[in-house]
Amino acid sequence: MRLVARAVSHLGALVLLATLWLLSAAAQAQGIESVLSPGKVVQSHAKVEADCKSCHVKFDRAAQDRLCSDCHKDIAADVRDKSGFHGRKLATQPSACRDCHTDHKGRNARIVELDVKAFDHTGLADWSLRGAHIKTECKSCHLPGKKWREAPQDCLSCHKKDDTHKGTLGPKCADCHTETDWKKTTFDHDKTRFALKDKHADAKCGDCHRDSNYRETPRTCIGCHRKDDEQLIKGRRGHQGQYGEKCETCHTAKAWKPSTFNHDVDTKYLLKGKHKPLECKACHTGHLYKQPVKSDCLSCHLKDDKHKGTLGKDCASCHNERGWKDQGKFDHDKTKFPLLGKHVEAECKACHKSQVFNEAPKDCIGCHEKDDKHDKTLGRDCGACHGERDWKTTKGKFDHDKTQFPLRNGHAVPKLECKACHKSLKDMRKTPLDCLSCHKKDDKHEGQLGARCESCHTDKTWKTTIGFDHAKTRFPLTGRHITTVCKDCHTTGARFKDAPMDCWSCHKKADKHKQTLGTACESCHNTRSWGLWNFDHDRQTSYRLEGPHAKVACITCHARPAPAGKKVAPTGNTCIACHRKDDVHDGAFGNRCEQCHVVDKWKRIINRGMSPPPVLPATPSVTPPAKPPAGTNRSPS
Repeated sequence: MRLVARAVSHLGALVLLATLWLLSAAAQAQGIESVLSPGKVVQSHAKVEADCKSCHVKFDRAAQDRLCSDCHKDIAADVRDKSGFHGRKLATQPSACRDCHTDHKGRNARIVELDVKAFDHTGLADWSLRGAHIKTECKSCHLPGKKWREAPQDCLSCHKKDDTHKGTLGPKCADCHTETDWKKTTFDHDKTRFALKDKHADAKCGDCHRDSNYRETPRTCIGCHRKDDEQLIKGRRGHQGQYGEKCETCHTAKAWKPSTFNHDVDTKYLLKGKHKPLECKACHTGHLYKQPVKSDCLSCHLKDDKHKGTLGKDCASCHNERGWKDQGKFDHDKTKFPLLGKHVEAECKACHKSQVFNEAPKDCIGCHEKDDKHDKTLGRDCGACHGERDWKTTKGKFDHDKTQFPLRNGHAVPKLECKACHKSLKDMRKTPLDCLSCHKKDDKHEGQLGARCESCHTDKTWKTTIGFDHAKTRFPLTGRHITTVCKDCHTTGARFKDAPMDCWSCHKKADKHKQTLGTACESCHNTRSWGLWNFDHDRQTSYRLEGPHAKVACITCHARPAPAGKKVAPTGNTCIACHRKDDVHDGAFGNRCEQCHVVDKWKRIINRGMSPPPVLPATPSVTPPAKPPAGTNRSPS
């Protein structure tokens, strides 16, 4: 038992000695590392300078990056998310922390050297510089004493002094302003409670929003146009509040003048005759609501009463709104001379030369002697041919159908005056009977088709033709062309062969493509309806439309007018030809977008991790690309 006890005692002593020796060796090694330190670390690492293992692991240099990430958690998060400067750079160029950041060069050493002039802000930062930001100095956003990553990304942090709204519109400056020019806004006023229409669309912001106060701007007309209602403008004084404050009752934003107030609909007093063109103030001399206008005639026309009240106040019993001198309600038919035809419109004084009305003559020649163009060769019985409806229209005993030229249709009385054919009213029998003698000035053919007008025209109407079959010409009429009037195509009158035979010459105004798709309209449209068109881009061209391209409007890609003799203007067959503005890489990855992007969805990336393709010179091609192989999911986009 004593031997066993002694052996155990010796074993414990050996263990104790071994432990002390290991501790001494560790302390000695730590002391050696301190002695062999290459120099002092920077000030930010000074607190861990004595503890080498905070940054180093023996015999494992790769572990140093892990220790860096443990302290710099924000950078570690960027690397993990492939965002920020470190995340973007290490995603394409993996390297160790010590390759860029060196230490042990003294407390004031700079362990970060960044070439700000050559820095790719678009490719290596989360904030792409656009517009005016491209020329902005770094220190304008990256303030001294702050980390580069701490630069704000909201507009107001940098542009607070430029905020003329004084915070009333919130911090989202980008809703209205752009990076190109702070003073140019893209605000859509139609999404507010006051959509800008007509003349309001041309108004400057400051006209309504005084002192950049946008939320308290009035939305009523009188709120902005009170001065137009009260002040003297261009020599004319406004309503002076006489018509109230509901300007929109009469005025619109399309034009302040003329007024849109409809007196016949909006009031109980219809404006007729001479009342219709009168200005409002002619009758409304007081306040519209406090001093209403009376509706009787004498209230306004007291100065016009030539009878001086002898016939009472019922002016309307004789006069009407067409004219004060028009005795509209007097019934002349109850006299010995009923008024018929043009006599109804004649003024009283035309026949009644004096106040003795019975002295007026009752036969035609008594008043119309100066109108007798026959120089009395046909006697005094004017009523035998002429009637009260029109002196130039004949009626009565004379029957033109008993002559060699019966009057039919367009020649019939009263559509045609006698003098139209009878140039001399004193010699009416020598009037020619052929069409051209009277209608030479109407011959739009300029004599090319001869003198037999009746072969195509009728006496019903000169514009109606008979017997002409357009199907026998070089241009048969089909579809909507059948109902089209001749002059729409034959713009040179009767020179029918001058009419063009191609669609474009007649349908220029209907070309919504602005010549970007050429002049061969028939390749898509037909004569049944201009709005019905059919064009199969996949079969009729060598450029197959896939994915979202199938829904894009033609003019989106074909934006330039077609050259002479060409169907369409040449378009590039590369993605970048149309999507240069979508290239967030600013050309850094060349123009072969299809290596990473797909036509179905631009934001879905393929071939991640590949080296950037070489930058090729942009050479637009005029030859459309060949159809892609079956099953491929790539297409120029």
